[in-house]
Amino acid sequence: MTEPNAALDRPLRIAYSPCPNDTFVFDAWAHGRVPGAPGLDVTFADIDITNGIAERAASSSQASDLDVLKVSYAVLPYVLDEYALLPCGGALGRGCGPLVLTREPGVDLTGRTVAVPSEKSTAYLLFRLWAADTLSGGGVGEIVVLPFDQIMPAVRDGKVDAGLVIHEARFTYQNYGLHCLADMGEHWEATTGLPIPLGAIIARRSLGTAVLERLAEAARTSVRMAWDDPEASRPYVLEHAQEMDPAVADQHIGLYVNEFTADLGENGYAAVRGLLTRAAAEGLVPPLGPNALSFP
Repeated sequence: MTEPNAALDRPLRIAYSPCPNDTFVFDAWAHGRVPGAPGLDVTFADIDITNGIAERAASSSQASDLDVLKVSYAVLPYVLDEYALLPCGGALGRGCGPLVLTREPGVDLTGRTVAVPSEKSTAYLLFRLWAADTLSGGGVGEIVVLPFDQIMPAVRDGKVDAGLVIHEARFTYQNYGLHCLADMGEHWEATTGLPIPLGAIIARRSLGTAVLERLAEAARTSVRMAWDDPEASRPYVLEHAQEMDPAVADQHIGLYVNEFTADLGENGYAAVRGLLTRAAAEGLVPPLGPNALSFP
């Protein structure tokens, strides 16, 4: 196990996505503006990649040199022996769930081909819970995994019958002539009353309690600094936004960076437990231990 203070002698190695919410949240910390925070060595990676890194590290099949990762909440049951969930920095909220898109309105998805961004994503977990509640006849047909930015073109071009989309697709799907068949977050909120868990920040437990607490405080401070001076983060956000319209980037940040990003709080933790407990009851993920979400 790493000694508790060893990680402070070097930059902490972190991986998060180039999406506007992540670059907005971590801008101040990544650029050394958070007082007393450890330096960061940043790797940009889509969440399906970081999910895989965390799973391999937790299973001991492939050690990771990354200390902190942005992952899907859906992957937590597989990695919490190795990683601790930080109580801040992630994406959880209301009105921000994944959407199922089709070329025509009112399509029956029974037996149809659906493109999803990752089979271990929270989006796919929410989709499976929605399908179990709403679809008859054995559910959907083939599931095809595609990078999230290829899903809408695949639906538009008829390569798949429907697509499960995340991120800024909430704001741009109409540009592809597509229709929203169902909102996974809307279904989740209507059936549970809880906010929607999407992306989590996790850190290696071997860093030690003192370091983990320091990381959480640094992430929380970075969020608040971004809110206090939004223009400070704009160059970093737009540099990595993959040619996204600046107005869409602002909508993205406004939707996914909220009070739960600064602190999960009672409702946030209830949402995470609710999602993973229900998914475990459906046999979709392993059950959580009683203290699995405790921090540190």
